[in-house]
Amino acid sequence: MIHYDLVNVVLMRLPSLNAIRAFEAVCRHGSILKAAEELNVVRGAVRQQIATLENHFGRKLFTRDGRRLVPTLQARAFAEASGAAFDILQRAASELEGTAANRIRLGVPSAFAVWWLMPRVAAMQASLGDTAVDIVPMTIVEPLQMHPELDAVIMGGEYRPAAGISALRFMADEFGPVATPSLAATLSRDPAAMGALTMLASRSVPKLWDEWFAESGTPPVVFSRAQEFEDLLLALAAARSGLGMALAPRASIEDDLKRGHLVAPYGFISRPSGYSFCCRTPDAKRPAFAALSGWLLRCGTLA
Repeated sequence: MIHYDLVNVVLMRLPSLNAIRAFEAVCRHGSILKAAEELNVVRGAVRQQIATLENHFGRKLFTRDGRRLVPTLQARAFAEASGAAFDILQRAASELEGTAANRIRLGVPSAFAVWWLMPRVAAMQASLGDTAVDIVPMTIVEPLQMHPELDAVIMGGEYRPAAGISALRFMADEFGPVATPSLAATLSRDPAAMGALTMLASRSVPKLWDEWFAESGTPPVVFSRAQEFEDLLLALAAARSGLGMALAPRASIEDDLKRGHLVAPYGFISRPSGYSFCCRTPDAKRPAFAALSGWLLRCGTLA
């Protein structure tokens, strides 16, 4: 009897699950409107749930940054734990009902998906047997906890997994400036010569050029012209067409280098981090996810 009394006391202290769900959605979107659209309710209902949760905890859970709602440090930690808990419940319910899909929805950076993963997709699928993988290209790669519709994501660059997320670093990478052979032939050995060309940049990785200058020890170059694209996929396509010089992860252009479509006149430098396969911790133990991570580890080496 004492055991059940303790359980009841703990349960009584828990806030409304509807309030937690609304709160977690607002944290992900930074917007009551977008959270309401996801939950298919009116904005007033979300505001009421947030007020209920703030009354329960006796503190404000958000600050405002312009039009965006930003959770406090403690609220952000609670949101991450809540998201992980909802994911566990959803998957457990699917398994109990026998409706768990034999499918992995995998979010992948667009350029990495097109030029590294897709040429290997047949081999990947063969290694997974009956499990299908839906590849979802991501223009802006965001952590898995921001995408409940995905089962896993591939993250590039420095990444620290949140609560309830497991991350496996499966491949190192290098990056450097690339251009067509004809454009590269106009350059001297001094990287400052790139200034005569157009710098091709991506809004999805806006600091990539700055990172290369800093990590390679190269003095920043003042380009004669700069052109931005929505994502790295388009910036690399522009480089391939001879429009200018792009900063490219080697994994995304390895085939172009082999075929001579692009060259790297100043070589590549190793990045301090590489690519990670991220999934929810309970899923990491499932055979399909273990098979996918194992395949990525086997293939995750650059030629």
